[in-house]
Amino acid sequence: MNIAKFINQNMELILIEWDAFAATFGTVADKMSTQELRDHAKQILQFVAEDIQTAETPEQKEAKSQDLSSPPANDESASSIHGRLRYASGFTLRQLIAEYRALRASVLKLWQQSCSNVWVENAQDMMRFNEAIDQSLAEAAIAYSDKVNETRDIFLAILGHDLRSPLAVTALAGTYLSRAGAFDNQIQQIGFRVKRSAATMNAMVNDLLILARTQLGDGIPIERLECDLNDIGRWAIEDSTAVHPKSLFELNTKGELKGAFDQQRLQQVLINLINNAAQYGAPDRPIIVDIVGEKDRILLQVCNEGPPIPEELLPTLFSSLVQLPEQDGNDRPRSSLGLGLFIAKEIVVAHGGDINVRSDQDAGTVFSVYLPRK
Repeated sequence: MNIAKFINQNMELILIEWDAFAATFGTVADKMSTQELRDHAKQILQFVAEDIQTAETPEQKEAKSQDLSSPPANDESASSIHGRLRYASGFTLRQLIAEYRALRASVLKLWQQSCSNVWVENAQDMMRFNEAIDQSLAEAAIAYSDKVNETRDIFLAILGHDLRSPLAVTALAGTYLSRAGAFDNQIQQIGFRVKRSAATMNAMVNDLLILARTQLGDGIPIERLECDLNDIGRWAIEDSTAVHPKSLFELNTKGELKGAFDQQRLQQVLINLINNAAQYGAPDRPIIVDIVGEKDRILLQVCNEGPPIPEELLPTLFSSLVQLPEQDGNDRPRSSLGLGLFIAKEIVVAHGGDINVRSDQDAGTVFSVYLPRK
């Protein structure tokens, strides 16, 4: 049996091995479902099988060996999409390359096992050759990736450090201009806008530094202290009201809401979810924040009405640098880098909790956070 026919007839068996290997990538894979881990593996295998069976001229073979063949239209091949989604999900270049090495090794191993002995030597030679080529590719790509990471870290360190001072001065100027009774109403409004802008820029810097930490595999550190989520909910709404003064907010609390959590981080989770709801929800409808204390956990929910999130976007909603398209008639400016939901999930996971979203025309969009008490 040729290898293309084998791939098509044993697709599920190969994909099971893909799932098992992708699940070994630690923290980044622990947060992903089987569907997310498998991603575009089936389409990649189908492309490989089809490509093997496609006749090629000597010129086409030479061009492919030199990576000069024509790219897919709009660069929307399964591999291209897979690469972008793996980056958005937090995979490193090392892990992405390892997936392809494992996929190729799995196909050759399973193919060898299914063939008669006359094919064993040929398959073994092919496997050794591919492993050597892939090892060389991995070493070069890892060295390149490490250099990129080094440059990025230096840039983010400079960004985080050097912007603190001018942002502090800007915030101080806004506070001075917005003092009650010190200036007329017009100057006070300018002061309020300066303070909000400084706070937004400071949040962006913090988000970039958090992204750098998570990309390096360090995760978000949390410090558990006794706190009251009722207070956290009120403070989060106060902060979001300053950013979205025209939005309507409603806080509902129930049950025992005290526990050992990272107060500052959970406030950031709620602020990110509330700001997201204000950005994309119906401007004339309230944003409902529910915090419910249950026996073994605390439930936080943020609900907004408005057009539902397209179903195809839901799997990538908590990925980094992902922003939803603006709704028709929504002229509110963007005030983030597309990191809010990503950071919210990282904080929830660091608490041992879970976060999910559902969105439909009837119930609106509801983000639910589950935090275990222990």
